[in-house]
Amino acid sequence: MGRHYLQIPGPTNCPEEVLRAIAKPTIDHRGPEFQAMGKRVLENIKPVFKTKNPVIIYPASGTGAWEAALVNTLSPGDRVLCFETGHFAALWQTMATELGLTVDFVPGDWRHGVDTDVLAERLTADTAHEIKAVCCVHNETSTGVTSRIGDVREAMDASGHPALLLVDTISSLGSIDYRHDEWKVDVTVAGSQKGLMLPPGLSFNAVSDKALAAYETAGLRKSFWDWKPILDANASGFWQYTPATNLLYGLEVALRLLEEEGLDNVFARHQRHSAATRAAVAAWGGGLEVQCLDEREHSGALTAIRVPDGHDADAIRKLILDRFDMSLGAGLTKLAGRVFRIGHIGWFEDLSLIGTLGGVQIGLSLSGVPIKKDGVDTAMEVLER
Repeated sequence: MGRHYLQIPGPTNCPEEVLRAIAKPTIDHRGPEFQAMGKRVLENIKPVFKTKNPVIIYPASGTGAWEAALVNTLSPGDRVLCFETGHFAALWQTMATELGLTVDFVPGDWRHGVDTDVLAERLTADTAHEIKAVCCVHNETSTGVTSRIGDVREAMDASGHPALLLVDTISSLGSIDYRHDEWKVDVTVAGSQKGLMLPPGLSFNAVSDKALAAYETAGLRKSFWDWKPILDANASGFWQYTPATNLLYGLEVALRLLEEEGLDNVFARHQRHSAATRAAVAAWGGGLEVQCLDEREHSGALTAIRVPDGHDADAIRKLILDRFDMSLGAGLTKLAGRVFRIGHIGWFEDLSLIGTLGGVQIGLSLSGVPIKKDGVDTAMEVLER
């Protein structure tokens, strides 16, 4: 009995108003009603990226937006610099290799964000400017680490290197402060199923003037992902193919909800819930650790928690799902069985966090992790303050 607690860090819970909008009858995607909505959505999405430039919307997952960012700006054999901040950063560099790019992959420990000192060293050493793009994941969903993209841009500017900056914000857009224009990001990649509070199915590229110029000489093959025909159609509120009409209904409502709350308030809410969750982890003790080691990089969207030796994070997750009907995020690849992840992202408030932490606390105790029973009370004290 009762609702299912979906506390993975995406797909996330959707507001009822968004779901009702998605359930409306489909309209003619070549008609005037759709055209008016298309123009509104394409304009209203820009403030979430903090950009005045175009935002391209695909009927796809975030993986599609990764590919679109690469194929529209680069040519076969181009060198790209990627940083191993976690599972999804590793997947993006794998895609780049498969597309015929030459990848310089900087290894990482999955507990820290992009190392800007290494970035500066690599770019400064590249006096021939062979590196054509830097690829970063803003918020690494597998680890709960948020890289400091403002610092990345400062390092790039200090080196005087002309490389493009491509950034994945799939689990940070609409939940963690992000500034496409101010940080001079060239392509920002995003998805609908996390901070935007929609089901999976939409992905996004926010593009700079520099990225649009790079498009003109990019030699990687593309068809579905090609920016130009989409932008040409978007100019009049349409897409050149059948768009995800009903998800666009939901997107318009989600954008309104974010605007009504105010983006700064949205970001502060996520940071509050992140702080309360980390306080609970510290109070539980028992050998539990937050995966992120740098206080400047704690994610507002999720918290990844390392379990002590001798315990299996997946077994703990299974017990919590079976007993309390709550889904927690799994540890991925290198972190399988070592980490579980609590999503506190999107359509989420204080009482949902307390319920989530209550389920985790009981589940840890039932799993034999030697925790103290102070975690939920400590989190509530943080929220009260």
